[in-house]
Amino acid sequence: MTHTPHELAEEFPDKHDRLHQLKETNAHFRKLSEEYHEVNRAIHRAETNVEPCDQFREEEMRKTRMHLKDQIAILLG
Repeated sequence: MTHTPHELAEEFPDKHDRLHQLKETNAHFRKLSEEYHEVNRAIHRAETNVEPCDQFREEEMRKTRMHLKDQIAILLG
């Protein structure tokens, strides 16, 4: 399996326990986390040409990932 950059554990290395706790106890956080992972993996597939897309779609996905990450950061405190 290839390494997918920008996983939440890498983005928030000091919040590993909190990430796990919120995934288990907070449905909204879990949904945001799942959306983040879906978009992140789609970006990785585009970057590695597994599923290429045009630059506008890739930029849109990056903006979505950044927005989700901001929301996740707020919930992590």
